Amino acid sequence: MTAPLHAPSSERRAVLSLRIRLLAAATITYNLIEAVVALWAGGVANSSALLGFGLDSVIEVSSALALSWQFSAKDPERREHLTLRIIAISFFALAAFVTVDSVRALTGGEAAQHSTPGIVIAALSLAIMPVLSWAQRRAGRELGSRTAVADSKQTLLCTYLSAVLLAGLVLNSALGWWWADAGAALVIAGIAVREGMEAWRGETCCTIPNVIDGQAAEGDDCCAEAGDATRRHSASGPATE
Repeated sequence: MTAPLHAPSSERRAVLSLRIRLLAAATITYNLIEAVVALWAGGVANSSALLGFGLDSVIEVSSALALSWQFSAKDPERREHLTLRIIAISFFALAAFVTVDSVRALTGGEAAQHSTPGIVIAALSLAIMPVLSWAQRRAGRELGSRTAVADSKQTLLCTYLSAVLLAGLVLNSALGWWWADAGAALVIAGIAVREGMEAWRGETCCTIPNVIDGQAAEGDDCCAEAGDATRRHSASGPATE
């Protein structure tokens, strides 16, 4: 039987809400830089993959802005449903664009040129995005915020796109395989649709408030993880962050 879970104290919730807002601000800042570099490099190199990656960064910004809007309210839970819808729609928009752009690139056979700036920004994103996603997901689970967890998944999706982009750019530059990134991007589009459907239904992760008679749902590892973090915090006393 899973041990009883206790929701975070009001002081801890304030700390976690601020942390999520700061992480969202960091995501917005980096993605704006990423979008500018990717769109510019994509235009110069005639790379549909880079252009798609840049537009994905714009969608990432919209998702992070929606999350910031939610947590700017005194009662963020009241805005959770609408924010989840916005995040889900951004997933669907990303999937639609990646699919159309990939098919166009595959059928058109347009060869992109070598792009050093594109390779650099893809490598940086591959290193930075997993860290931002992990931090946001951890805070979201402890707070019990489905929107924070959903947005962390979209940030993680950007990591997959970064890997696809980097592989495509390197293979194109080294071997002339212009079709590699477009083909792999179609797989990412499928992942985006799945994540969008989960966000639309609110099935991002079990959250701390999801308890039955003081007990967590049986076999829910996500709940267990969140509960362990909460119990450790309760045992150590009030937050001092």
